[in-house]
Amino acid sequence: MKNKLNESFSTKVIEPENERLLLGGRLRDARERLSLSRSECADQIGVSISTLQAWEIGEREPDATKIARLARLYKVSTDELLLGEVLASKQIQHRHDQSYCVLDTTGNKVDLSEFVFIPRFDLQASAGHGALTSDNEKPVFTMAFRKYWIDNYLRADPKNLSVISVHGDSMEGVLNDRDVILLNHADTNAVGGLYVLRVDGNLIVKRVQRIPGGKLRVVSANEAYEPFEVDINNPPDDFAVIGKVVWFGRML
Repeated sequence: MKNKLNESFSTKVIEPENERLLLGGRLRDARERLSLSRSECADQIGVSISTLQAWEIGEREPDATKIARLARLYKVSTDELLLGEVLASKQIQHRHDQSYCVLDTTGNKVDLSEFVFIPRFDLQASAGHGALTSDNEKPVFTMAFRKYWIDNYLRADPKNLSVISVHGDSMEGVLNDRDVILLNHADTNAVGGLYVLRVDGNLIVKRVQRIPGGKLRVVSANEAYEPFEVDINNPPDDFAVIGKVVWFGRML
């Protein structure tokens, strides 16, 4: 009977060697959660790198003073290092946060809430004779713009914005071939400025001007292209003001 009790009790006891391994794993996880190197930690604790490594792989065990120093360095309690339950939950949260962490090219964190992502369509507004469009177009990717700039300079709703490219030479010097343009689809009044129009199933980007008689004068920057007029009160069957050009980007 005594032997059976001893056997039952022994299955519930963690051997000292296993305790050191578990503690070592928690020490390593706590250090890696803060992205600290062994060299940095060893310097601050006042031990050699080999000693810290021995703790983390379970070969040796830090004394109470060193446990307290490690806890302060890792910003956890001594119970978290010794028992591990709270530390484990923090480690899971850290991994979750890391999966959503975005860094710039220098390694600094980027706050995605500062940006809006505008759809970029594989469409061309021709600065020439027009490019065919499709009602079923889907964005090929998005382009990031600062929310502050959208709100305070464009004063536009991001949901009304999209990005397309320019094709042709009729607006050369103003908008060049392969320029990228940002459109505000909420601005279709076309009083004056650069607008994308749909004419006969094609997209064109032109300078427009409202003139007397309810007419819209459509002008190219390139004098080789003749201007034309559209009667706003009686527009052609397939005519629409798609939106105003509010920004452009150019590769030099």
